[in-house]
Amino acid sequence: MGKLNGKVALITGGSSGIGLATAKLFVEEGAKVVITGRNQVALNAAVEELGTTNVLAVQADAAEPQSADKAVAAAVEKFGRLDVVFANAGIGGNTPLGGTEFSVFEEILKINVTGTFFTVQAALPHLKAGASVILNGSVLAKAGSPGWSAYAASKGAVTSMARVLVSELSPRGIRVNTIVPGATRTPIWGQPEGLAQFESTLTRAVPLNRLGEPEEIANVALFLASDDSSFVQGAEISVDGGAGSSPFGAPIYRQK
Repeated sequence: MGKLNGKVALITGGSSGIGLATAKLFVEEGAKVVITGRNQVALNAAVEELGTTNVLAVQADAAEPQSADKAVAAAVEKFGRLDVVFANAGIGGNTPLGGTEFSVFEEILKINVTGTFFTVQAALPHLKAGASVILNGSVLAKAGSPGWSAYAASKGAVTSMARVLVSELSPRGIRVNTIVPGATRTPIWGQPEGLAQFESTLTRAVPLNRLGEPEEIANVALFLASDDSSFVQGAEISVDGGAGSSPFGAPIYRQK
């Protein structure tokens, strides 16, 4: 018996990385899953990889509120209900002070913040008591990483927004929690050579001395989506190998 039997989940940004890993796990645990993404080719590949009729892919741009409405409507039409929302869609991007175009900065905020809010708003009419809303934050919200102002601000906004959503949705019995991933091996970092450079640098700042895997984030999403977390409300669960809680425990600071 799967932990999500009978549940229907919407996962934005579900065609790769954390979103796809979560979709796989949710399906294995008995859920029907709707994934969204901007790239139809990537969505088709994800559906083929998931290999089940319990998955629906909807081309949608997280930056456009009407796309959220479209995805939610498709989920309810196909599967009849909605129980879990994982607002996972997001983009990174370097936005150094003194060298950033307005459009680049705005796009990051539009997708990561506005898109998250309107995803939840679109789903709300269909969510009942016991439903779970999961937001995707980031350790970079507090890390002070140079050149990442827009991304850090967007993820800080997500964690702040979650607290407000908790106050608004608790009377309806709907839970809202935030996953805070650290450095994770996902396509958000670009091509493989970019990931390799990123990994060699970042692992020295992670106490567990490695990147996280998308499946490790998905395991936490499963916990928050399932009834195992029925009294977990307003939590921010870090999945970062200790980078946020104990930065001086990282290999870069260890005595040889």
